[in-house]
Order: sequence, then structure tokens, then C-alpha cells
Amino acid sequence: MRRWDRGWRLVVRLLIAIVVALLFVFPIYWLAAISVKTPDEIFAYPPVWVPAGLELSSYVTLFRDGDAWSVWHSLVIAGVSTLFAMVFGTIAAYSIVRFKTGGDNLSIWIISQRMIPPICVAFPIFLLFVAWHLVDTYTGLIVLYTAFNLPYVIWMMRGYIQEIPLELEQSALVDGLSRLQVLRKVVLPMARAGLFATAVFTFIFAWNEFLFALILTRSEVVTFTVKVTGYFGSQSTFWSKIGAMSMLGVLPMILVVATMQRFIVRGISMGAVKG
Repeated sequence: MRRWDRGWRLVVRLLIAIVVALLFVFPIYWLAAISVKTPDEIFAYPPVWVPAGLELSSYVTLFRDGDAWSVWHSLVIAGVSTLFAMVFGTIAAYSIVRFKTGGDNLSIWIISQRMIPPICVAFPIFLLFVAWHLVDTYTGLIVLYTAFNLPYVIWMMRGYIQEIPLELEQSALVDGLSRLQVLRKVVLPMARAGLFATAVFTFIFAWNEFLFALILTRSEVVTFTVKVTGYFGSQSTFWSKIGAMSMLGVLPMILVVATMQRFIVRGISMGAVKG
């Protein structure tokens, strides 16, 4: 009887998992379907759940008109800013953990900066970027995204580094390694799962950012999140382009998460989430 109960519980859990997975996957499927539907199918009622064919004209138009370059802009800005944030944030976190830099409350103050509503500093940052000629440039957005993601990286990496036994670093120092070599050869390999998990979430934060990208870009480095809003108009909405651009923007995220999945699962179960 107990075996029977365990079997039914397993079936119920699997059914719940399938339903939840379908709920999360359906919006992506619907965007993909809209991107390859004909106009008649898009506005049909009742809805056409499965397109009769593959209408790829929207994708062709995006690449022909150059709108697809916005995905590349987002990829460069998010990728480079994530790299900088991880490098500087990891070094800062190591200093806070091992050298008690700033005392016991510095890390709390740092993460509190991440909680400031972006709209509160949008106007001063815009004036600063205008004065420094950083509007509509890669450099401007990369520097800004790096600065905004640093508190998150420092806080997360601080938790992961705290989980590494201090004795291992002391042994490496006795063997003649410098502090930088200890960080590179001992700390980073042991915190690899947390490092990748933090990098993935930092990349997603930069990829999805909209407010500053809208304010600080014009035509040269327009990001994916800003470009897709241009297809909504007061007179008409280009649903097929919205679906196609959304799929081009979602695809890099799917690839990143699928590639780093095992690191994300291991990373979120480590000490940074506990404390």
C-alpha cells in the first residue's frame, strides 16, 4: 500500500512539474508562433494555435533594415559589463572577506546601493553623460551597467568566498604563492560554480535593462529592449516584428542558461543564498 501511495505521489509531482513547465514555456512558444504567422493568422479569432506555415518575412526585414543589430549591441554591452563587474566585484569581495576592508558593515552598505530606484538617478546621470559625451556610446552603457551590477556581484561573491576554508589559502601562502596567485589558483577554482551563477544573473540584469538604455541611446547603440518597443504605435502595432525581435532577444538568454545550467544549480545552493 505504501508503495502504491509513493507511486501516485510521484505521478502527481510529475504532472505538476509538466503543467508548471508548460506555463513557463508557452509565452516563448507564442512569441515564436507570432513571428512566423501571416497577418490573417495573427488577428484570427479564435486564435490559431499552430501556424499553417513558416512566414519568415519578419526576420528577413529585421536583418535587411538593420534592426537585428540591436541584439548585437545588447550582447556587447551586457557581455563586456558583466566581465568588468565580475573582475572588479570578485577582487572587492575577496578584500572584504579576507582583509575585513571597510569593517563589518561595508558589504551591507554596498548592497543597499543596488536597492536605489534607477529613476531617482536617471536625470543626473543623463546630464553627466551629456557633459562627458557618452550618450549613445558603448562606453557609456558599459560603464553604467558595470557600476550598477557591482554591488550585486560583490555581495554574491562575498558569500561564496566565505565558504572557502581559510586554511587552504594559508597553505598556499606558505608554499610561496602571492595573494593574487592564491585568488587565481585556489579561490576562483573552488568558487567556480558561484562565479558562473553570479555571472549569468549579472548578464541577465544587463541584458534586460530598459530605463537607462532608453534614456542614453539614440541610434548608434540602441539595445534590444529599446528597439522592440519601437514596433508599438498609436495607429498600428507590428506584431510579427515584435515576435521576431523578441525571439532574437530571447535566444541568447536560452543559450546562456542552457550552457551554464549545472553551474547555476550548484551556485544558487551555495552559501551566498543562505546568508
